[in-house]
Amino acid sequence: MKYREDSRSDKLSHRARIIKTILKEYNKGIFPGTKNDLMSQAESEIDEEFKYPDHLDVERISRKKYEMEKLTWKDSTSRWAILYLHGGGYVRPLKKNYKSMAGLYSEVGGGAAVYTVDYRVAPENPFPAALEDAKDAYDYLLEEGFSNENIIIAGDSAGGGLAMALCHTLKATWSPIPAGIIAMSPWTDLTASGSSYEENREIDLVLGNQKPELLFDNPYIGDADPKDPRISPMYGDFTGFPPMLIQVGTDEMLFSDSVTVAEKAKAVGVKVRFSIYNGMFHVFQLAGTLMKESKQAWAEVKRFINEI
Repeated sequence: MKYREDSRSDKLSHRARIIKTILKEYNKGIFPGTKNDLMSQAESEIDEEFKYPDHLDVERISRKKYEMEKLTWKDSTSRWAILYLHGGGYVRPLKKNYKSMAGLYSEVGGGAAVYTVDYRVAPENPFPAALEDAKDAYDYLLEEGFSNENIIIAGDSAGGGLAMALCHTLKATWSPIPAGIIAMSPWTDLTASGSSYEENREIDLVLGNQKPELLFDNPYIGDADPKDPRISPMYGDFTGFPPMLIQVGTDEMLFSDSVTVAEKAKAVGVKVRFSIYNGMFHVFQLAGTLMKESKQAWAEVKRFINEI
């Protein structure tokens, strides 16, 4: 697939080349004691207590069917909230790497409260469990006094798709929509119909080595129609959506998901900042400040939040 819009430099930073090399060797099982793919390794990790920076207060919020973590800056007076929906293919619960993402959102959010939803996952809880929890979390923020105009929904991978699915749901129920959406490498097509699913299979260092059922027969779908926009938001009507920031790497199997959504949303007048990072892997933003490309991505997130 050939596509260039707001593309970053073709030249990878030195650290990016090193990290990509490590990922490639890791997936080959070169390092002692490692498994052959990152998802299996992550699924088996012990979720040790994650320590946030000292200037952040952490509160665990229990809801009827799930829990949330709330991050706030000490002494912050911000009236903004970021509702963060983590990735993991709808099969992974909240892990420490996603907590680090929540911390990064707190840093670039200018004192905004960050609510991380530990939504129910498949196969035990197929569609619409994750969407129901995301909707309940959004309603909770409104009940807490946040205006919809001061709420940003953010997500990566499955969480990015879930953010858009939530917005489709809000539209369908005539509920107030958020001020913006931030989607990193969003999974928006659970039918896996895009050309990049095959074209990038060999170069995708994160998803290319996964078991086929993760992307091609995901248990979250259950007995539902995978083209339901609440499952695959790509198939929905984006009219009336808030401004969106979509970031994706050229080496991702999900690359075409972002391309199609950006094109469909722009065609109906949605303000979309679509940024393509050449040579980048799935959710490279997890690298935080370790490499130039991820630092640029987070700087762009900060600008997007400030513009809203």
